[in-house]
Amino acid sequence: MNITEPSFDEAEIALLRECLDSKWVTQGPFTERFERLIAEKHGVRHALACTSCTAALHLATLALKLGPGDEVMVPAFTWVTSAHSAEYVGAKPVFVDIDLSTFNIDPERLEAAITPRTKAIVAVHLFGLAAPMDEIKAIAEPRGIAVIEDAACAIGTTYKGRPVGAIGDIGCFSFHPRKAVTTGEGGAVTTNRDDLAERVRSQRNHGSTGAPDASIEPHGPWTMATFDNLGFNLRLSDIQAAVGVAQMGKLDRLLSERRRLGHRYSELLAGNNSIVRPLGGDVDGHAFQSYVIRFVDGDRARRNAVMATLAAAGIQTRPGTHAVHRLGYYKNKYGLRPEQFPNAALAEDTTITLPIYPNMTEEDQLRVVDCINRACA
Repeated sequence: MNITEPSFDEAEIALLRECLDSKWVTQGPFTERFERLIAEKHGVRHALACTSCTAALHLATLALKLGPGDEVMVPAFTWVTSAHSAEYVGAKPVFVDIDLSTFNIDPERLEAAITPRTKAIVAVHLFGLAAPMDEIKAIAEPRGIAVIEDAACAIGTTYKGRPVGAIGDIGCFSFHPRKAVTTGEGGAVTTNRDDLAERVRSQRNHGSTGAPDASIEPHGPWTMATFDNLGFNLRLSDIQAAVGVAQMGKLDRLLSERRRLGHRYSELLAGNNSIVRPLGGDVDGHAFQSYVIRFVDGDRARRNAVMATLAAAGIQTRPGTHAVHRLGYYKNKYGLRPEQFPNAALAEDTTITLPIYPNMTEEDQLRVVDCINRACA
């Protein structure tokens, strides 16, 4: 049993055929359709598709003009590119420990870590559960600190009824196969700020401003664009976007199934006192990109033994994610110690991500739960 499976059907095949028949396969009309659907779903002025959430986070730091001397607050328990995005532009990621009940950044620890050099906060909505955005914005706004929403896991997640990715200054999404919407690989930036959208649009397209080359008169479809910025090629292809358009058309159903399975896991595992189920925060808005349990005894060896038992039964699992401060690059560059962020370290050592995807059967879910309960007995 795989940890995830994408949900494809004839809708993706039909739109892929339409794209291929059009002979336009690079960024073009399907990308524009995909972007409109993302913007409408999140109630934002701008959605800009790109190659990955890593690219989206990089574009966000570029658009905010972060650089050397700036500090960016990042939860210590997250996927590594939440921190990489600061490094890419020469800024310093400053790690903050998490609230163990939600796996998201702890607002009290966040406020204590703020310095005059803090220019941005990366609010990660980990595993599909929204970060505490009211508290984060209350810390950020009076100080003029930008809020980057890392919504890689969180398309469809809401915070007090509002879609994440539309609450901070800029949002970043992933369309990796483990996400609710997938384009194979892909990402998007969302924002209501025209200035940030303009910079992202330029940076993802080699630094083009979109203005025609003034040396060519008259202007027409043959006119080359001007390139006034140093940019990158981070454009999503129309082949990928065609899949994304089909996926967005079924997003509500995909989310409904994930939420049903997530809540059912919690019911089925309620009697297992060896584990902590996903709790805390706005659970009703949880998109359940992942269903992550934690062992209460803090024993990494026991967690690993349970994962091995599940693997022997043909059930694929993963640890939750990284305690980034323990990874070699950050540990060595900044002299970080494992005990500096104890909740992040404990989460890395004691979590298991269970299989969850819309086409998962109830029988498959019962098999996972039965295997866990027997391994914990």
